[in-house]
Amino acid sequence: MNQNTKDRFFITTPIYYVNGVPHLGHAYTMVATDAFARWHRLKGEEVFFLTGTDEHGLKVAQSAAEEGLTPKEWVDKVSVGFVEAWEKLGIDYDDFIRTTEDRHYKTVSAFLQAIYDNGYIYKDLYKGLYCVACEAYYQKAELLEGDLCPTHLIKVTEMEEANYFFALSRLQNDLLAWYEANPNAAIPESKRNEALGFIKGGLEDISITRTSMTWGVPVPWDKEHVFYVWCDALVNYATAVGFGVDQDRFDQWWPSVHHVLGKDILRFHLVWWPAMCMAAGVAPPSQLIVHGWLLVGGEKMAKSRGNKVDPLELVSTYGLDPVRFYLMRETPFGSDGDFSYEGLVQRSNSELSNNYGNLLSRVIAVVVSKLHGVAPKASPDSPIAAEVERLAQQAAAKWDSFAPSEALESSWEIIRVTNSYLEANEPWKMEESDELREILGSALEVLRIVSILAYPAIPTTAAAVWGRINMDGELVDQNISDSLRWGQYLGGSLLEKREPLFPRLSLEN
Repeated sequence: MNQNTKDRFFITTPIYYVNGVPHLGHAYTMVATDAFARWHRLKGEEVFFLTGTDEHGLKVAQSAAEEGLTPKEWVDKVSVGFVEAWEKLGIDYDDFIRTTEDRHYKTVSAFLQAIYDNGYIYKDLYKGLYCVACEAYYQKAELLEGDLCPTHLIKVTEMEEANYFFALSRLQNDLLAWYEANPNAAIPESKRNEALGFIKGGLEDISITRTSMTWGVPVPWDKEHVFYVWCDALVNYATAVGFGVDQDRFDQWWPSVHHVLGKDILRFHLVWWPAMCMAAGVAPPSQLIVHGWLLVGGEKMAKSRGNKVDPLELVSTYGLDPVRFYLMRETPFGSDGDFSYEGLVQRSNSELSNNYGNLLSRVIAVVVSKLHGVAPKASPDSPIAAEVERLAQQAAAKWDSFAPSEALESSWEIIRVTNSYLEANEPWKMEESDELREILGSALEVLRIVSILAYPAIPTTAAAVWGRINMDGELVDQNISDSLRWGQYLGGSLLEKREPLFPRLSLEN
């Protein structure tokens, strides 16, 4: 890592097509990336979290025409919906990029000009099978029966036009060498192996411009062409940190960038994008983090299938943090998951209400009834201290390795250990004593630690727990290099019984 980027963490989501409204698949990526960014802020790092919208291409132009709008009018309208959705999902990003911004045009021109000047772009005639929904060409062998796109299940179109091509095939050995030298460049390993299999199978040069349409970034060396939407979109990551405009800023943040993406765009990010960086004379990204699909009834969510779930309706019905918790807790990151309303309700009731929320309520209730509301401090000699510290470090390691489901599992194991400790000692049956103070102080210390570990996934209610146990300072300002050590709950303040943080949910909510 360049020493200029020490203690910096640059993380991105894909930029989303503005041919529709955000669905739960988008929200899954956003909540995960937001959680990773929040975790690294807790580590005391300078974080730059980027998201945005992809606003060029044939699909966008067609959607605009269907609405009787110009492409620019359409993207201005739809992009706002993404901004509003992410606000309602509690997404704390640092920059929202739109590919129709002037800064993006400047960077795309500079980035692709560098590739052209380095001899990796040439002109030729292209004929191929094209999926408008994917904005991508397919080989015949990649299609389903009936020449259907494997992602969108719609028939592809045969297209022919004069294009500029990116000489991807020339970078095959460079890509293989890069992956060999950087074994963690793509995670999980199964997705890295998928990319390697694609590369080893032989790379073909790819078309990167269009003359059949005008809605795109103009090619600087040939104004009759615009850049192919995927080629344009990938460069957004460099735009946001100043490539071609602010070299000092670019050098500060690049290449320590972590791209979070769904497996359906694996080829573009794990093959095309590192190769484009190499051809431009830029270091490839630090890490590519690939997650699986969030399925509904076993199928990927898509506008064409009519099975999209509106994340904002979920939040309105069930609450923000129950939805965020379910998305991060239910499915190991990297694997496919199957969304269900029943699963969301069950997770919230069992782990948020019955475990986390109930631990908070019962401990405060006993402090109020037995200790006049005065919170006891954490005892360094608590019998659960060592196990809690072990599990806390385990959870931290899982957050570090982009495994939120496992991080939350370790965090909730801390709660289970504590509940067992309370059940064994039954403090609600005890009279005021040092032993009682030690037991309740231990439980309050657990609530402090678990709130820190849960904060990336459920920031609103974790901060509320932090406040209810009267911790000094803001939870968001904690530094986990120190705050996960046992024994930092100082006690002495007055606690109050209040309404439950996690009301039980039902499918009728």
